[in-house]
Amino acid sequence: MLSTTSQYALRALCHLARQSGGAVLGRDLAQSVEIPANYLSKVLLTLRNAGMVETTRGSGGGYRLRKSPQEIHLMDVVELFEEISRTKPACFLGRTRACSETTPCTAHSSLRGLLAAYLAFLTSTSLSAIAGGPGDVWAISSAVAARTGRQKEQRTDHGGKA
Repeated sequence: MLSTTSQYALRALCHLARQSGGAVLGRDLAQSVEIPANYLSKVLLTLRNAGMVETTRGSGGGYRLRKSPQEIHLMDVVELFEEISRTKPACFLGRTRACSETTPCTAHSSLRGLLAAYLAFLTSTSLSAIAGGPGDVWAISSAVAARTGRQKEQRTDHGGKA
């Protein structure tokens, strides 16, 4: 339903929303949400230019939300990366001409209700509704947990403390 870029943007924003005001380094954010760092930096630049994320340099710097998670709606994010918008819904078949009630594509009548519900969901749902809380288990990726477990094992194997 969403492009990889939109999914990455939402994952990064959800992670930032779970932070308690502190900034997150780009490399830590990339690792936490399992997004290639170079790809994430481009996504974060778009989000910063849209006023959703701010960056701080230096000690204690990194990325943080510029707006509260309640003020950021999913459509605000998706519109930045997708062909869909609240004022100009995209054609399901990917046609270049406008697809509307007056000039429908061949799939328009079949998908009208689904598209309306999808747009309503994106428009009415805030980031806070999908971000979760700091202690949510799903927020910790299995890859990060596995790496952490391996690091503990390596320290223990070499006489270090776990």
